[in-house]
Amino acid sequence: MGKYVYSVLAFVILCLQTLTGQNITVGAGGDFTTLAAAESSIDPGDTVFILNGTYSNGTQFLEDRNGTPTQPIVIMAENEHGAIFQGGSEAIHLVNCSHLEIWGLVITGQSGNGINIDDGGDYSTPTHHITIANCEFRDMNSSGNSDFLKLSGLDSFWIHDCTFTNGGAGGSGIDMVGCHHGTIEDNIIEDAGVTGIQAKGGTQHILIRRNILKDMSQRALNLGGSTGLEFFRPPLSEVQDSFEAADLEVYSNVFIGNHAPIAYVGCVRVKVYNNTLFKPANWAMRILQETTEPGFLTCSDNEFKNNIVYLTRDLTEVNIGPNTAPETFDFSNNLWFNEQSNGSWSPNLQSIPIQNQIIDDPAFQDTSNADFSIPPTSPCVSAGISVVEPMTDFAEIFYHDPPSIGAFEGHEYITSASYHVYDDSITMGPNPSANWLKIDGDFSNATIRILDAGGGLVQDFTSATAPLTISIESLPNGLYFIQIENQENPTLHVTRILKMQ
Repeated sequence: MGKYVYSVLAFVILCLQTLTGQNITVGAGGDFTTLAAAESSIDPGDTVFILNGTYSNGTQFLEDRNGTPTQPIVIMAENEHGAIFQGGSEAIHLVNCSHLEIWGLVITGQSGNGINIDDGGDYSTPTHHITIANCEFRDMNSSGNSDFLKLSGLDSFWIHDCTFTNGGAGGSGIDMVGCHHGTIEDNIIEDAGVTGIQAKGGTQHILIRRNILKDMSQRALNLGGSTGLEFFRPPLSEVQDSFEAADLEVYSNVFIGNHAPIAYVGCVRVKVYNNTLFKPANWAMRILQETTEPGFLTCSDNEFKNNIVYLTRDLTEVNIGPNTAPETFDFSNNLWFNEQSNGSWSPNLQSIPIQNQIIDDPAFQDTSNADFSIPPTSPCVSAGISVVEPMTDFAEIFYHDPPSIGAFEGHEYITSASYHVYDDSITMGPNPSANWLKIDGDFSNATIRILDAGGGLVQDFTSATAPLTISIESLPNGLYFIQIENQENPTLHVTRILKMQ
């Protein structure tokens, strides 16, 4: 997110929460030395600032801490990534909490789970409305089944703009058991363990979009899985047709490496649209049924549309296990490419029905710099099948109708004056752009900054007045963030811009 964006966010939250709750400081010299010590003093509308420093106090439990829709509880680092929870079994464990947000912490070196969020074992009172934002999870101290973010019985949640790197050898970046109505977006998940994101145990209605998933040792996305029957949420006794996962939506993600980027495992009605799968190590995807007890639906009725699959060699593209129904899947308008193709190669998709399959080079812009955007001349452009979602690509550019195949829209409108309107008062465009960017709307005396993909400052404009035209011709191609703070009306705007020639 960048330190400047984070500091403005902290200021905005401070102003808003001051109207409804108290500010609590945790750390050396703060109101409390540990987060757990502050538990009984945290009420709806409060903001808990974790002061800069390293915290090695073991698991910090918060139980039955409940904000409200208009007065959430906010727990955030004093400065972005300045508060480091290090070591111990877990960093933070939330039980039966709601309307609670965690921002900007570093979670590192745990032997159990990084952050654990659950319903206390009783799904009749699920934990709900939890946000995890701009946190850095790294260096799990475990070789077993330990997860950076363990979620059990969590409903209505949002995980965004986090990084997950160097996980436990047997764990996951994000592991969901019986979770519902959540969004996981704009995260970087690299070498996070066996799986990057896992959704099982009755998990349903999860949106997974615009993430980068790189170099997982087994399954980057485990869409389903294998769960002990007693852990399903809701309990199996309360449902007629059981499943590991259902109604998941996987849109506009980039997969780099990974043993198998996609695994459909005991899931139904899962949509995997407009993703880019680059150089999978063993399989492009797997179709499996690991839970076979009576009453469980067969892995079936799933979709794989408008995706790019880029291979370095001939491999078994799809691994299909027993007790599955691949003939019920819908594979439409995908582009496949094999670097070692001699012109006669095509993927072996076995018994899966196929429509409008394309065999061609997607012509990525610059794979050496992980730029998987495509030029207007790519065979992916306008080759997708029209879908309601996703509306936008990895860079939050609107897809055309019909859309390009893959995680990036490549239509020639990149040189036109198409403006992305992200509220009622400010427009920005063209996006993508090769030479210039115009920002117009209701602002004056604004601070506008361009950040690179890592949050580093690229350009700085202070006291800017609308309209502002910025030359970006000298910038390298790639993804950038534009942040705008209107000093007269301190509202922070952050959006993505793609620089392309």
